[in-house]
Amino acid sequence: MDATSGTEEVLAARDLYRFYRSGGEETLALRGVSLELPRGETLAVIGPSGSGKSTLLACLAGLDEPDGGCVYVGGERVSHRPEGERARLRARRIGVLLQSGNLLPHLDLGTNILLARSAARTARTPSRREDVGELLDQVGLSGRRRALPRELAGGERARAGLAVALANDPDVLLADEPTGELDGSTEGRILDLLRDRSRRGTGILLVTHSRQAVRIADRVIALRDGRIRPWTPPTSW
Repeated sequence: MDATSGTEEVLAARDLYRFYRSGGEETLALRGVSLELPRGETLAVIGPSGSGKSTLLACLAGLDEPDGGCVYVGGERVSHRPEGERARLRARRIGVLLQSGNLLPHLDLGTNILLARSAARTARTPSRREDVGELLDQVGLSGRRRALPRELAGGERARAGLAVALANDPDVLLADEPTGELDGSTEGRILDLLRDRSRRGTGILLVTHSRQAVRIADRVIALRDGRIRPWTPPTSW
């Protein structure tokens, strides 16, 4: 069904292609990838290094432009638009957590969250927007509001980035290895938070290698050589 037809799809990708040229060589990072994410669903994307997962996430977030195909969020086309329009749509409707981080280094954590919210000035009112303290408490950082990113440990930075990504109660959360640096108990707490967000209607797409993250997903797709492949859970899982 077309993403513009008013369905409950909160995210849709249609036949995405992305290639890179280096000298005389061309690398196909995505080869006709299509997917749909309904509101309130958690989708896990797995695959080996170099399979195209990070490229896919960047295209879905509007941080990179596909060479073919389109991405829609809530029926609005994200791809093949000027960067300013993509940035405004991303600020309003998409939460993004990349491994490289989404924190401005010269601002403390609380200010990073408030800045993310101010970037999404819109008449659209989130269903429930926590105050900064409540959001930080949910990710286990209630005492770190005034900390600068460089003062946070690796796992704390990951959780801080998640708080920023959730600041505006986005329609879609796109997260690249959101629990990769966390210990077992903290990972469980973050996955509980993501389950709660999903129940409240957020569409969540996780690029992950974590078995625990895969287990909370409603659906799993495997990416290999830039294509979606069938996935069967190992018997050990």
